[in-house]
Amino acid sequence: MRLTMSVVFFILILALGVCLVFTRLSKKTSIKGYVTFLLIGMSIPVVGNLILIASSSSLISTIGCYIYFLGMDVAVFSLWHFIFAYCEMGEPKKWYKMPVYIAFTLDLVQYALNPFFKCSFATEEIIVGDRAYYRLVPYIGQTYHRIICYGLFIVVLIIILVKSIKASRAYAEKYWIIFFAMVVTGAVETYYIFSRQPIDTSMIGFAIFGLLVYYFSLHYRPTKLLDSMLAGIASEMPDALFFFDKSGRCIWINEPGRKLIGISGDNYETVKDDLRFLFGNDIDFESSGWFKKVKLGTDEDAQYSYLAMRSVVDARLKMSGNYLSVRDITEEQREMKREIYNATHDSVTGLYTKEYLYELIDKRLKDDNMTDYMIGYIEISNFKVINDVFGSAFGHTALKDITRRLENYSSSKSIYGRLSDDAFGLLINKSHFDEKFLNDELSSFTVSDENLDHHIQVHFGIYEINADDEIDVPLFFDSARLATTRINDQFKECIVFYNDKIREEIIHDQLISNQLQDAIASNQIRPYLQPIVDSRAMLAGAEALVRWIHPDEGFMNPGSFVPLFERNGLITEVDKYMWRCACEILADWKSRGIDAFISVNISPKDFYYMDVVSELKNLVEEFGIDPVKLRVEITETVLMTDSVDILKIINELNEYGFIIEMDDFGSGYSSLNMLKDINIDVLKIDMQFLKDSERNMKAGMIIKNIINMAKDLEIDTLTEGVETAKQFEKLFAMGCKLYQGYYFSKPVPVEDFEKQWF
Repeated sequence: MRLTMSVVFFILILALGVCLVFTRLSKKTSIKGYVTFLLIGMSIPVVGNLILIASSSSLISTIGCYIYFLGMDVAVFSLWHFIFAYCEMGEPKKWYKMPVYIAFTLDLVQYALNPFFKCSFATEEIIVGDRAYYRLVPYIGQTYHRIICYGLFIVVLIIILVKSIKASRAYAEKYWIIFFAMVVTGAVETYYIFSRQPIDTSMIGFAIFGLLVYYFSLHYRPTKLLDSMLAGIASEMPDALFFFDKSGRCIWINEPGRKLIGISGDNYETVKDDLRFLFGNDIDFESSGWFKKVKLGTDEDAQYSYLAMRSVVDARLKMSGNYLSVRDITEEQREMKREIYNATHDSVTGLYTKEYLYELIDKRLKDDNMTDYMIGYIEISNFKVINDVFGSAFGHTALKDITRRLENYSSSKSIYGRLSDDAFGLLINKSHFDEKFLNDELSSFTVSDENLDHHIQVHFGIYEINADDEIDVPLFFDSARLATTRINDQFKECIVFYNDKIREEIIHDQLISNQLQDAIASNQIRPYLQPIVDSRAMLAGAEALVRWIHPDEGFMNPGSFVPLFERNGLITEVDKYMWRCACEILADWKSRGIDAFISVNISPKDFYYMDVVSELKNLVEEFGIDPVKLRVEITETVLMTDSVDILKIINELNEYGFIIEMDDFGSGYSSLNMLKDINIDVLKIDMQFLKDSERNMKAGMIIKNIINMAKDLEIDTLTEGVETAKQFEKLFAMGCKLYQGYYFSKPVPVEDFEKQWF
């Protein structure tokens, strides 16, 4: 008996030791410290009893008793700490933790005094299995020991009992098992004490309890909880779920599934037939791993469902059944259609976007090589100005009006869309194209705004696709767009075809563009000066105007290359060169004591491609001239963009000392509106007003009032285009300060200018 129990205790101690090692390796940091303490606490009294069973020596048996009783203190104390963590109650409160600590400290003290005062226990020899065995003889101290151990043990029992009762059924399992294990272990220990059995078999319970704690704390998975949670999740899922066993018989349906096929009871015999009726006879209930999308209904009322059959396997990876999920994806499909529509259609007009239009046209041209097609590029002239003057709402109205006309004009083979803010693209069946009808429509194109009709200028570029053309939709539209840039009279021409002449002009433009840098370096491009005089016809300054003396083409009219450079951005190179030339001239005049200014032009493109303020500042500082002498001339079109802060730039130039001139004042939509926002020093009155003033009294009155307004605003006026003495006298009478025009001189080379005026 003693040998058998010794082996059992030894095996249990080894098992507790193995559990202790695995506990320390566990990643469940929140509880593994408490489990470690408990395993040690349960091991100590088992070790003490193993010594008692195996020993026939009085001294060794007494030592075993000490280990046993002190181990019981550690076991109960560790159990008390563990149960708080296991029941998720947090740390014990200080007000009841201190009495427990004091009680167990006193127990340790009285055991320490026992060898001297015999206050706790002694041992007596008895014969067990033909061998001496030393049994406990308890004194008053042992009674104290049992009271505090049993007292704390009962407290722990109450805690775990309350937790077991209050916990949900899914969680209660792990508490009840610990509770009953404690009850059995405590009962056997009590029996041992009162029966005075030589061997404490309750230690087996202590060890088993420690193993149970290890398992339930670190490895236990509450299967009832999992079943309950999974069933709850399946019931609450929006997808309809249908579970089938291995034989294909339906065994369970969640609530959305019941609503889908319209059943209320637990009779699932007709489930397969109901599903086939809804989603088609090709549903396979015998296999898994398939899915399908089903559409019910048509057009906007269509409903979409996603069906998926999956298998369910057990822990040994053997199939235990299948389940069918049916998900309503109607809103997803509609949202996908909305996203596709938004990605391929313009938000204002509802037309195709540029990328999608190119894709559709490319496909059409590849699929249909029997039809002759044309590419149309439709552009609203000065759309930015229209938006600024009449508002974006009116701009949207104009865009929608063009959209409506495109829809009315287009044939079944036409494809059209919006290319940019102010442009539309169109693939036209050549046989359907009616040039006269379109020209009449575009030349009289008006948009109504609160009972007022506004004429909008629309240009239409056409590229005819040839049979031998390689399909390149962006190139086709570029060609049609380039055709619109060749419109000479924007108010009379509406439709223009891309042809060989335009192609040759484009090639010529490219050639001219490529020669610009050499032309600047070789002084082919040079400044011409046109004088600006005061009211006494005395020289006040000059305007620097660019001229190109080409080695092959001779004197090139600025109108043949300046608009080109405006379009491709090379105007910035020209302007920077002209600014430098003007500064060189001013520096020369300064050294010779000549007091006159030079006005230079700033293109709208300059503000995009360089730091205008820094460029001009650096030039006047480099040549040591007064910025007042280098006047900066802008047009109001410079101000018609919100891409850069033009007003801020102009104010910086003004603050540095540059004189700011507004050219062609009165020719645009919003000169007065611009005048109130920026610091202008000089107004250059549009020469068109001067031409009209001789035969139009109103034009003369406008010029006079502009001059008077400028005086009130302390702004000088300069009228350009003065060609006769009569015009000069009339402007003088109106109070104009400065004059420029052929009456005084046309633009001439610098040398000729100086000979004439100095």
